[in-house]
Amino acid sequence: MQNNKRIVIKIGTKCLTSKDRALDKDRVRDIVDQIASAQDLGFRVIVVTSGAIGAGMWILALKRRPTKLCDLQAAAAIGQGYLMHLYSDLFKARGYEVGQILLTQEDFNDRERYLNIKNTLGALLEHKAIPIINENDTVATEEIKCGDNDRLSSLVADLCFAHTLIIMTDVDGLLDRDGNVVTMVDRITPEIMRLGGSSHCDLGTGGMATKLEAARTVNRAGIDCIVVNGKKKDIIVKALRGEPSGTIFKSDNVKFIAKKRWIAFSSRPKGSIVVDDGAGDALRKKDRSLLASGIVRVDGNFAAGECIAITDRLGAEMARGLSNYSSVDLAKIKGKKTGDFKSLLGCKGPDEVVHKDNLVIL
Repeated sequence: MQNNKRIVIKIGTKCLTSKDRALDKDRVRDIVDQIASAQDLGFRVIVVTSGAIGAGMWILALKRRPTKLCDLQAAAAIGQGYLMHLYSDLFKARGYEVGQILLTQEDFNDRERYLNIKNTLGALLEHKAIPIINENDTVATEEIKCGDNDRLSSLVADLCFAHTLIIMTDVDGLLDRDGNVVTMVDRITPEIMRLGGSSHCDLGTGGMATKLEAARTVNRAGIDCIVVNGKKKDIIVKALRGEPSGTIFKSDNVKFIAKKRWIAFSSRPKGSIVVDDGAGDALRKKDRSLLASGIVRVDGNFAAGECIAITDRLGAEMARGLSNYSSVDLAKIKGKKTGDFKSLLGCKGPDEVVHKDNLVIL
């Protein structure tokens, strides 16, 4: 980590709460002290924190996680302020300021907003402040939600070119079928994914399955991921020192330029197109742009310039890219030659539906 000391730490709700589901100030203080110690060592830490809804539930004396969106948003609105106030006081006692950033998926979909977030994070780190990020639960709906904070942390890690993503949870790491911790995962296979199971927690939304998805995302972006038990003493510093702790997911060697990282991992596809075998081979084996003649079907509604998924006839996603045409126009020119575009659309557009410079093979 000598050349890149940016670390993203995702803190799960269970790491911040006691057995009675109340926000545990001592637990929060311990985590803050560990992060401050990492900062003292020269690491630059970005925090993605859960716990706003849990804190709001505690303040409102709610026994169960609300099911109505408006009640969840109300709990988040109350809890977020309390949680940030607590973080601010504890970090200030260690000599560090904090900066709050609330995000939704739309902030990652829009390239300009994405770059603004990146610049803001960079400025906060330059000032040695601690960025504290959460999903903007007070306004997020299903259409604009990142999904969960495990996924959000993977998006943030990729955005800021972090070296490592540390996910803090309430278990010792990924467990095999005999209940033993898997200390190292070189590649996340379907068998590894099946070990993830599902979550039964009524405070948070994730489980080991979402952590595996987050690990797979950052690994493909060249970022290591470590899943640790956030309730263990000094677990963050131990992980950063390379001491045995949790499960390490090693990154792939594949590197993408910044724009292609955004296309591949951060921007959520607005629609999809199905291509024939010839077009699929041209994309995967010959580094070609996608032409309309190879398109079989267009699904979803999207505008020109938006990210789309490119799949084969069986529905397997092979690539993502920025479409030069809307879904309406693509429906008119799919399967056609470029010479037909003017008569079909009324004007001559780009020859490529997705240019290779704006396309990522997955």
